[in-house]
Amino acid sequence: MSGRLIGKVAIITGAGSGMGEATAELFHREGARLVLADISGRQEDVAKRLGGEALAIYADVSKASDVEALVDATRSAFGRLDILFNNAGIDGDQTPIDEYTEAEWDRVIGINLKGPFLGMRYAIPVMLASGGGSIISTASIAAQVAFPNMSAYCASKGGLVMLTKTAAAEYAGQGIRVNAILPGVIDTAMSRLLPKDKIQSLRQAIPQGRIADASEVAGVALFLSSEDSSYITGQTFVVDGGYTVL
Repeated sequence: MSGRLIGKVAIITGAGSGMGEATAELFHREGARLVLADISGRQEDVAKRLGGEALAIYADVSKASDVEALVDATRSAFGRLDILFNNAGIDGDQTPIDEYTEAEWDRVIGINLKGPFLGMRYAIPVMLASGGGSIISTASIAAQVAFPNMSAYCASKGGLVMLTKTAAAEYAGQGIRVNAILPGVIDTAMSRLLPKDKIQSLRQAIPQGRIADASEVAGVALFLSSEDSSYITGQTFVVDGGYTVL
């Protein structure tokens, strides 16, 4: 452990599996005190495994009351908030636009775009009281390239990139940095639900010829949370093995 996050308090949403779980493990090794949020219940297992200063909270990020309670619980437990990792997200139905339901559109936008907005809305005042902080959101390469039949997902991730840039511009002078990670295909529970032929075609389209491990996204989140990135804000970090360069 290099201790890059010693003394820091971090909220991680979607912490029960995948990139959130991998980031929780890495942040814990680097000395952070953690609040792990999810709706799955698996955040309890992650917190128990990490032990010590890791608190598990049930939170639906699309609900303002849940997010406000999450931030309040963090402040009550640890007295401050330094890092917010808006990681919770869903892919939604894979359906053409003319068949996409309004309810499903609202569900995807609610979690993927409204969720990070709510996270920022309630976290920023606490960060300002602590002298600043770092906000990282998990967007997607779908913010840059289209994936047919995933209109809500692509729209939510594109919107999240612009939310990131706007927040960065608003709070750069007050010690809060805001950045986004744009993963490509990552080995998570979400990607494992894709048909095998789809996974194979995606793998073949990646110049590095492989699907990333969730820990490779966690490493970028650590960089953006630490003082190593002290002069970086409003930026997007693509983690896709070269997929979008072709």
